[in-house]
Amino acid sequence: MSNQSKSKESPSPNASDMTQSKQFGPLQGLRIVELGQLIAGPFAAKTLADFGAEVIKIEPPQKDANSPGSGGDPLRQWRLIKDGTSVWWHIQSRNKKSVTLDLKQQEAQEIVRQLAQSADVLIENFRPGAMEAWGLGPQALQEINPKLIMLRISGYGQTGPYRDKPGFGVVAEAMGGLRHLSAEPGRVPVRVGVSIGDTLASLHGVIGILMALHERHHSGRGQVIDVALYEAVFNCMESLLPEYSAFGAVRAPAGSELPGIAPSNAYLCADGAYALIAGNGDSIFKRLMIAIGRQDLAQDVSLAHNEGRVKDSKKIDEAIGAWTNTRRCEEVLKALDEAQVPSGRIYTVKDIAEDPHYRAREMIVQQTLADGTQLDLPGIIPKLSRTPGSPRSNAPTLGQHTVDIMKEIGLSEQQIKELESRGIIGKTQAHQSPSQ
Repeated sequence: MSNQSKSKESPSPNASDMTQSKQFGPLQGLRIVELGQLIAGPFAAKTLADFGAEVIKIEPPQKDANSPGSGGDPLRQWRLIKDGTSVWWHIQSRNKKSVTLDLKQQEAQEIVRQLAQSADVLIENFRPGAMEAWGLGPQALQEINPKLIMLRISGYGQTGPYRDKPGFGVVAEAMGGLRHLSAEPGRVPVRVGVSIGDTLASLHGVIGILMALHERHHSGRGQVIDVALYEAVFNCMESLLPEYSAFGAVRAPAGSELPGIAPSNAYLCADGAYALIAGNGDSIFKRLMIAIGRQDLAQDVSLAHNEGRVKDSKKIDEAIGAWTNTRRCEEVLKALDEAQVPSGRIYTVKDIAEDPHYRAREMIVQQTLADGTQLDLPGIIPKLSRTPGSPRSNAPTLGQHTVDIMKEIGLSEQQIKELESRGIIGKTQAHQSPSQ
């Protein structure tokens, strides 16, 4: 709940208000101020917005009236563009409100301080020191609002010898240990394919926010959450470090294999598709070998447990590959489903869009854009039984909610026009409710 509404907190919902809970989500009443741009900070705010939090996104005003891409979050113009806006934007900023402010100007900084007074959480992903230079560091904001929780996402964290270096997700993935493993043996390490470093940092930030909100119930105080991109990646590297510490082992790239766990690999089928097969449980391995007609391997005592299978992983992979090479992928997967062996195709986005399981689980939802176009977007996770998240409103146009928010903090029409004339806020527009 926002700090202004704590005294109005309602009792636990009963059956009569379940519909409202489902409509607005478990974070209804939580106010988030989002600073920063692109992926890491905005993805964290998007996750909270999906579950009912009010997110006020601060964006730089448009600098050139003749150039629509000269203002706002640069993500508005990333990758494939439809009607002047990235389709990615419609995921990253759904359920948010957009306010334009030039944070380099003192009046804009003062407006952020006013917003912070009623906020529960402020999210930023600037380089360390930027917020302090604007008078918006944790000490300044928590003097205004001691209950404020502040999530700070950066490449290397707020402390340490690398704090001032610019850090993007791809660099963090390399420093965190992931990029070294993302390759075929002897070949150039490759990018995972999405900005996984940014997204992992975002999710760690969301976890930190929820923990800080829980702690605030007891202490009544906010705190700072310091998330470094490389640390979020490193936190997901499983046994990489203790293997080095105990054995001096430096794990090498393994391509599609799962090192130290066998069998688990991608196997070429007769139609040119690959089947991912994970037969690395002891009983699963036996079922897999029987399914491919290799009862000899199923009964081999030396292969009964993972340790022995790892030693003979090449022989096992060859046996599985010899079987898949003579069958279409669909036939392979059908046989393995019947044998209860975990397996699957490598999906393209076309496969995802056409898969009935995605639809049945509401992992693909439709949004109607302003021009009436239907756009498929990813659904919302995790799935809560009683208070699930929901796509309540479309991603905002640049500055769509500036006037509303300025009036909310007490500015008059004349003051708003003055801020606009001086470029402190962008060109204002009448409030328009986003399409549902």
